[in-house]
Amino acid sequence: MPFLLRVELPDVPGSLGRVATAIGEAGGDIEAIEIVEHSPDGTAVDDVLLETAHGVMPDSIVSACNQLDGVQVLWISRYAAGGNLFLDLEAVETLTQTPATACDELVDLLPITFRADWGMRVRSTDGGPKVLHRTSAAPDLLVGDASWFPRPHAARLALPEEWKHLESVLVAGAPLNDVDEMVLFGRRGGPDVLDSELARLEHLAALAVSITNAG
Repeated sequence: MPFLLRVELPDVPGSLGRVATAIGEAGGDIEAIEIVEHSPDGTAVDDVLLETAHGVMPDSIVSACNQLDGVQVLWISRYAAGGNLFLDLEAVETLTQTPATACDELVDLLPITFRADWGMRVRSTDGGPKVLHRTSAAPDLLVGDASWFPRPHAARLALPEEWKHLESVLVAGAPLNDVDEMVLFGRRGGPDVLDSELARLEHLAALAVSITNAG
């Protein structure tokens, strides 16, 4: 069964090798690794896609990693997005195949690109935010939160009152076309949205707009 593990570790040579060894000894087989963030404090955050041997519980892999000096597992969850990590370059390649609908295509790609539960494209109107496109798992947007707009840069967003029943949901958004339109993704239960992920989201949103205009 595939799992996605997000781990913080010292940003020094050999750290990732120690983590890989610990995962292997605990019964996990690494399929792919993506560097998510390098921090000024000398740590890094990596996403590790792994398969577990029959009968191996994810808790044992978490424990094996956490026993290493300076290593902390931030989050682990089942991961069924095609059996691999969907990188930003793959997302851009997909967007270029359909320039006219690149912004909506980006929404569809947000869940696997950012390991999120859903994606959404919204626009600010006099009657409140209007949904232009969303993935099937996205919640209904009723009145929404006017404080979302204008949003000149990507940011973590507070839940609107209509979504308060959604427990432990983290939402991030980035401007699209102008400050009164944005793309969002939502995660249920973590991990926290990192600054590097906000930068990636803003960059991909800008690329989607450029691809649409060029097409």
